[in-house]
Amino acid sequence: MEHNIIIAGFGGQGILFLGKVIAGAALIQDKNVSWLPSYGPEMRGGTANCSVCISDQEIGDPLVTKPDILIVMNRPSFDKFIGSASKNSVVLVDSSLIDKKAERQDIQDFYVPASQLANENGLSKLGNIILLGTLAKATKMFEKEIFYEAIEQAVPSSRQQLVKTNKQAFEIGYDFIA
Repeated sequence: MEHNIIIAGFGGQGILFLGKVIAGAALIQDKNVSWLPSYGPEMRGGTANCSVCISDQEIGDPLVTKPDILIVMNRPSFDKFIGSASKNSVVLVDSSLIDKKAERQDIQDFYVPASQLANENGLSKLGNIILLGTLAKATKMFEKEIFYEAIEQAVPSSRQQLVKTNKQAFEIGYDFIA
């Protein structure tokens, strides 16, 4: 198994948290993992992205330049990274915040109104986890239970009440595609 993932959006959308959950799921499965965050000085409201590498082999370079999985949650990130997605990559787009579609025929793209679905279901700010659910179903990277365990581990002990809502958001994303 090998995945090179870029997750990108605005600070405050849970971009780095989503990367930690994916990396955590890989660790649970005894994979080699790297997680490399990058964010502007503005933090909340500024740009944020992270690279996650998952492999059965040692990882030589944690910086992802040609992702085989791309998750974008805002238009600037879509514009910046869509051209770098490798051929046959899986691309997840928060279509409630991005009004553009990829003009590429060589990728498998999913347009999920994640932020809108989160708000409609009383799960404000969990669009990132809705996209995680869609990723889980689209790629079958790991079983749902592995992602649930990774969510439980990633949520701080002082905020464990959020585990239930994160799992609800995951299910919405998982059920979004057939």
